[in-house]
Amino acid sequence: MDFLGDRYLIESDTGLRLFQLIRDLPIIDAHNHADVAEIAENRNYEDIWQVEAATDHYVWSMLRKRGIPERLITGDATPEEKWLAAAAKWDDLAGSPTYEWVHLDLFRTLGIPEVIREATGKDIWDRSKALLQQPGMKPQALLGQMKVEVMCSTDDPTDLLDDHRRLAESDLQTRVYPTYRPDRAMNIFKPDWRDYITLLEKRVNGKFKKIEDLLDALRITHDYFAEHGCVATDHGVEVPYGVDFKREDADAAFCKAYNGEALSRLEEIQYMSCILDAVAALNSEKNWVFQLHIGAVRNVRNSLFDNYGSDSGGDLSTHTIDIVTPLRDLLNRYDGRLKVVLYCLDPGHQTSVTTLARAFGATVNVGAAWWFNDAPAGMKQHLEYIGEVDLLANFAGMVSDSRKLVSYASRHEMFRRILGDVVGQMVERGRIPMPVAERLVTSLACERTRELFGF
Repeated sequence: MDFLGDRYLIESDTGLRLFQLIRDLPIIDAHNHADVAEIAENRNYEDIWQVEAATDHYVWSMLRKRGIPERLITGDATPEEKWLAAAAKWDDLAGSPTYEWVHLDLFRTLGIPEVIREATGKDIWDRSKALLQQPGMKPQALLGQMKVEVMCSTDDPTDLLDDHRRLAESDLQTRVYPTYRPDRAMNIFKPDWRDYITLLEKRVNGKFKKIEDLLDALRITHDYFAEHGCVATDHGVEVPYGVDFKREDADAAFCKAYNGEALSRLEEIQYMSCILDAVAALNSEKNWVFQLHIGAVRNVRNSLFDNYGSDSGGDLSTHTIDIVTPLRDLLNRYDGRLKVVLYCLDPGHQTSVTTLARAFGATVNVGAAWWFNDAPAGMKQHLEYIGEVDLLANFAGMVSDSRKLVSYASRHEMFRRILGDVVGQMVERGRIPMPVAERLVTSLACERTRELFGF
C-alpha cells in the first residue's frame, strides 16, 4: 500500500467510498488552540519549523524520546538546526500519529511529497522555506485552501478579543469564534490564582469583596464573549467538580483564598463546584455548549514545568480519577437544559463518559477522542464504542484541538478516514444499509457539529 495513499487507514472498498463522499466537505472545528493574532496579522510563515514544531508539544515529546537535546527542541538553536535534528530522527517516530500528521501537512497542504528523513531534511527545509513565502501560504489563504468554514479558539475571560473582532470585520470567509475558558478563575488551588483574580478585577474595573462579585465578573465577560460570536465554554478539569454546594461555603472559601489563607480540599471543591455551576447557568441561559475536557494530570515532570511551563509535554492520564460522582449532581441540576460535550483523556473513562451521555439523553454528548486517544486506534475504538453503547448520530463530531493552523486539514482527514472505515465495516458486515451509512458519515463529518453548536 502506498504511504498516505488512497487506502490509507481504510480496509474496505465501502469504507473508501464513504470517505470519498466526505473528504472535501467543509471543516467545522469547534475546539482548537489557534493563535488568532497570527491569523489576523496574516503574515507569511518563516520556515517549516515554525509551521510544524515551534508550538507543538506532541512533536517535542517524541523528539525527547529519541534523545534530541532540549536546545534542539525548545532551546536557542536556530530553526534550521532544530528541523534538521528532527528530520534525522523522524523515521523513529513511525507508528505515532505525529509522524503521519506532519507528513499529511507536507504532502497535502504544502505540496511537498517527500518522506522526512535525514537525507531529505535539507531539501524539505529549502523547498518549504521558498514555498512559505508565497501569498497562498499566508494563514488566511491556508484556511481557505483547507476549507475551514468555522473554527473556535480557546480564550481567557480577560481577553478583549481584538483579533477576533478584526477578523469578523475582514473579508475572511472562515468564521473565527472565541471560546470562553474560565479555568484560571476556577483553579483556586493553583499558586497563581490570586494574581489571576487581580487581572479579572482590572478587566471589569472592580474589586471582589465576596464571591458574588467574582460571579458578576464572569457574567460580564461571558456577555462580552457572546457579543463576539462565542457559543461555547470549555473547561479543562482533572476532576469535573460539579457537586451540590452551599453558596455561603463557597463564599467563605473565596474570601479565605483572596486574603492569602490556605484552604482545605473540601473548601476548594465547594468553590470550584460553585464556579462550574455558575458558568453552566450562564450557558443554559444563552443555549451555549458546555465542553468538559476531563482527566488530564498536568505538569507531572518537574524539570519540564520549571524550565518551560505548561503545555510542554509533561502531562499524563490516569484511570483512578472518579469522574461520575463529582459530575452527576451538575448534570442533574441542568438536566435537559444544558448542551454538554464530554471529552475524556484516559481510555478507562470512556465507559463512564459514554454511559453518562446515554443516561442523560439528547443534551449530553460524547466528544471526539482527545489528546493521547486522538490517533487511528483510539478514534476507531472510540467510535465503535459510542455506536454500540450510546448513538453515533449523537456524537459531537471531530475537533482538531491543535495549536498549528496547517494541521486542521490533516487532523480532520485522519478522522474522516477512520469514520469511513468504521462505518464501512458496519456495511460490510451487514449491520446497516449503504444509504444509512452515507447519511451518517455526512452528518458526523460536519453537519452534526454545525447543528449542535448552532454555527
